[in-house]
This record gives sequence, structure tokens and C-alpha cells, in this order.
Amino acid sequence: MRYEEVYGLMPDDTSLRFYRGIKFIPLSKDQKAYGSIGGEARLNYAIFKNENWDKASIGVNRFILQRYVLHTDLHLSNRLRLFFQLRSALESGRKDGPRPIDEDQLAIQNLFADVKLFTTQRSGLTIRLGRQELDYGSGRLISVRELPNVRLYFTGIKLMYQYQKTRIDGFLMMADTINPGVFDNKASRQANLWGLYMQTVIGKNRLWEWYYLGYRQHARVYESEIADEQRHTLGTRLANTGTGLIYNLEAAFQFGRFGTKPIRAWTVSMDLGYRLSWLKRPVLLGIRHDYISGDLQRDDGRLGTFNPLYPKGGYFGFDPQIGPANLIDLHPYSSWQLSRALEGQLEVVLNWRYALQDGVYQPNGAFNQSGFGSRERYIGTAYLGKLIYAFSPFVVADVGIQFFQIGPFIRSIIPANTDALFTNSRVVFKF
Repeated sequence: MRYEEVYGLMPDDTSLRFYRGIKFIPLSKDQKAYGSIGGEARLNYAIFKNENWDKASIGVNRFILQRYVLHTDLHLSNRLRLFFQLRSALESGRKDGPRPIDEDQLAIQNLFADVKLFTTQRSGLTIRLGRQELDYGSGRLISVRELPNVRLYFTGIKLMYQYQKTRIDGFLMMADTINPGVFDNKASRQANLWGLYMQTVIGKNRLWEWYYLGYRQHARVYESEIADEQRHTLGTRLANTGTGLIYNLEAAFQFGRFGTKPIRAWTVSMDLGYRLSWLKRPVLLGIRHDYISGDLQRDDGRLGTFNPLYPKGGYFGFDPQIGPANLIDLHPYSSWQLSRALEGQLEVVLNWRYALQDGVYQPNGAFNQSGFGSRERYIGTAYLGKLIYAFSPFVVADVGIQFFQIGPFIRSIIPANTDALFTNSRVVFKF
């Protein structure tokens, strides 16, 4: 979240003189008004063999993804701030053309004004108006979606209240329809997302969050039918991100209307790990386990499929084939700091359907494959490995591989089924 970066207190290091010159540009004699400039260039080369278990018979798909971002941050006074970010996301080489997450040739990613309505030593209230990114919790329900080439954004109003270690955000947002051209995204002209999100910091590393989220979408697709949806989510999250034992526990319940049907859906997730920070090279070992409801009875007059709203694309792997709806997963993972600049990661994700009368969904929650007619529960296993190397604070590269071994469900529902292999090489320059 580039708009959360603060450069007013950068060290007066001669080696950083040029960098400091563009990150902190005084706009007044007392330096209380200042500006900042930043950006990013990202290049991805990906090879997907048998994407979506070769349901579309594409075979090997090689493509290049590019993303270029520039932003400026203007703190015009103690009470007024303007933030502007321009983004270009490009795709070339895909046999079936760019996906919605791949290409948006030129768009305004952020354009908002912050106005501090009041501020004291212990509290403050700020209003944010305009186009903006949202990211809450661990990204299960609202995320900027960093791993795909096209990040998410919204347009609307947000109120941010801070009292000591507690923060409460209230927001009302519209979500654009993303088109691949130049400044051609279409505003929804209605509220798609609204809610309250509260976070309290407990001690040094623990977080406790409570939230209510409202959601509306026209012609949403599930296994049972297509209809307009209005959904409400109540949830809570408890997390510890320090050393030693770490955890991320979250539960959410959803209700509302899908066409004429009432909605009753839920999710419970657990992430437990242990960070061996006392080793010369730190190691993290962990396991995630999720229960995400599906529609148990497609003709019972109600919808039980969980809607992940606007989730992080890579929560179940860096290019997952399965999304967080109608899913039970078991996800052991580990990461090692192999050297000062090199990190390694290994993960395994085992996937089952929760409801046998519901299908499988894409990483963004959109309907993917019908499950009606199959009594098989096990979808398949994903094996992942990644190496990340930091050349400098500004340049990071990574290479990853993901193999998805199909299970009985995929074999029973897709006639020409096969395992899937994905490799990705990426280099990112940020300033």
C-alpha cells in the first residue's frame, strides 16, 4: 500500500541523498508541506501447462505480464493530503488472450484526498474521498490482490477514526468493471461494498479485529442459478505476528438474499505456525486449515455457498486453481531465510469440496466448474516451491513452480482431464 509509506523522518545519509530528494520534497519553508514521488516496474514470465486441468484444451500457454506504476503524494498541510497513482498492466503471448486480472493498459489506480477533521495526541478522525485501494486483515475478504497483474481499487468515501491502539474504518464503495484498454473502466454507479472494520492492537504483536461488510452484485453465478445478490458478512479475526508461536484465526457468517433465496454461509479458518527466530537463519513452519461452506442442497430454497467478496488471489498458492468457496483445505507450509538476501518457500495444499452438490470456484470466488452429478469430494493437491532473492532494497526477483495433481473429483467431472503445471519468474523494481 504505497500511500501508507512515510518519508518525513528519513535518515540524513549521504548515500541516500538522491533518493531522499525524490521521497521528501519540501513544499514550504517549515517543511510541514511536502511531496513524494515513487513507482514500480514489474516483469513476469509465466508458463502454464494444462491450465484449469486442460478443460479448454489449450495445452502449454506461455505469456509475459508487465506492470508499471507511478505515484505522487502531496501533504499540503497538517489537514490536507492528495494522493495520485497511475498504473499500466500489459499482457502478451497468451493463446486465449488476457484474463481480467492480466491487462488494463492504462488506468488511475488511486486518486483521493484525505482531510483530517480533528486530531489530538490520542485520537483523530480523517475522511478519504475518491478512488482508493482497500486491504484488510489477511486479505481473505478485501484485498488489493497484489499477485495478479491488475490490482483492485474502489471509488467512494471512507472515514478513519483512531483512538490510541484502536482503529475503526467505515466505508461506502463502488467497484469498477475492468476493461483492457486505456481509461475505459466503467463505474458501477451503485454501492457494491460498504462496511465497518475495527482493529485493536493488543500488546506488541497481537491484533483483534471485528467487521461488518455489505456487498451487492448483479447477476452473480453459483452452481444452482444466476441471480442478483445482496449479502452481509459478520466476522472476527485474532492474530499474533511476532516471534515464536504465531497464529491467525478467523470466522465469518454471511446472510442476505440471492434472488428469492435467503443466504446462510460461513467460514472458519486456522493458521498456526512457529517462527524459529533464534536460529542463525530464521525458519517458519506452519499449517493452515479452512472450512468454507458450499450449497449442501441445491433445491432446498436457500444458498449456502460462501462468497469471498474481493479476496487476495494467492492465498491458496501463488497461482491457485481453487478459490475460497465450497472448500475444505489443509495447507502445510514453510519458509527459510537461506542467506541474508535469499528466502525459500515450500507449500502443499490439499483440497476437498465441502458440499457434494456444489462445484468449484475460481480464486476470485467466481463460479468455475459444476460439481452436480459427481459424488467425489477430493479435488486435488497443489505442490509449490519458490525462491526469492533481494538484490537491493529496490530490486527483488523470485522464481516459483506449482504442480497441481488432480483428484477423483476432477477426473469424474472433466472428460479430458490432466494434471497442471505452472512456473513463474518475476523481477520487481520499486522506488
